Amino acid sequence: MLRTLSASHDRFALNAPFRIARGVKTAADVVTVNIRDGAHVGRGEGVPYPRYGETIPDALAQIAAIAALVEAGASRADIATVMPAGAARNAVDNALWDVEARVAGREVAALAGVAAAAPVASAITIAIDAPDAMAAVAARHATVPLLKVKVNREDAAAQIAAVRAAAPAPRLIVDPNESWTIAEVDGLAAFLREQRVDLLEQPLPAGEDGALAQVSAGIAICADESLHTRADLAALRGRYSHVNVKLDKTGGLTEALALADDAVAKGFGLMVGCMVCSSLGIAPALLLAGRAAFVDLDGPLWLAQDRDGGVRNRGGILHPPARGFWGAA
Repeated sequence: MLRTLSASHDRFALNAPFRIARGVKTAADVVTVNIRDGAHVGRGEGVPYPRYGETIPDALAQIAAIAALVEAGASRADIATVMPAGAARNAVDNALWDVEARVAGREVAALAGVAAAAPVASAITIAIDAPDAMAAVAARHATVPLLKVKVNREDAAAQIAAVRAAAPAPRLIVDPNESWTIAEVDGLAAFLREQRVDLLEQPLPAGEDGALAQVSAGIAICADESLHTRADLAALRGRYSHVNVKLDKTGGLTEALALADDAVAKGFGLMVGCMVCSSLGIAPALLLAGRAAFVDLDGPLWLAQDRDGGVRNRGGILHPPARGFWGAA
């Protein structure tokens, strides 16, 4: 029986505004792909990201353009040759993994040759707000293993200090989302060490991060917006110690697995991250989490209502979705 593919735009309201250096969002807009093969249906989700020039209509158009190929039996490798890396391919790639696993009666983890998803310490993200408001959020999560602090240029030091004072125990990621200058990285380096910041994520704009090669910050620095696929790794050497693998950037689990292997072989530490999304976007990424030094997969925790059977957070430990949600019959 031939496959059938359908795609839709789904919107999930957030339980609070999500503010980062480049803007604020109150809902997660995603594309959902369903691929039916006989009695089996595989699902995948992607989050078109304006920072990368992506929109919901464009993503749906990309998916519609390759629907006939998928329905005729195209593989994940075939799709990678006709779709660019990004949210649209992410949704298709992960739907293909899901339906393949269901048809085979096996788990995606087994098909991919990786460990099954397991509970993992995942960052709880504190969005940009006044320092005292961020401290109040941090205080509610003072016992979790890992916090991630979104900052801007204006109040970064005050925001970080407020969070650290309210939550002295967790490991700490600071994420300026490309909003700093090299002078600020250099000038804040000693402060970041004093605040016991474990990871500084993408402080400079992606096109200006070559300056990081001239700075000795004394803490780990992770590439996010500067990294999409394996093709980007060579340029990141000497600038970053870690790379953030996000499936919406890689174009799905297939490239994400290959990127993680290549990054480790080149000496980078791994972070696994996400957009603000539902658990359908997180389930595939969890297959990479066991290899990562930093895991940031709390996207669904921002939703007022997640998809049924999704991930659960217990004290900063993210538990995989219910069996059968994605990647297994």
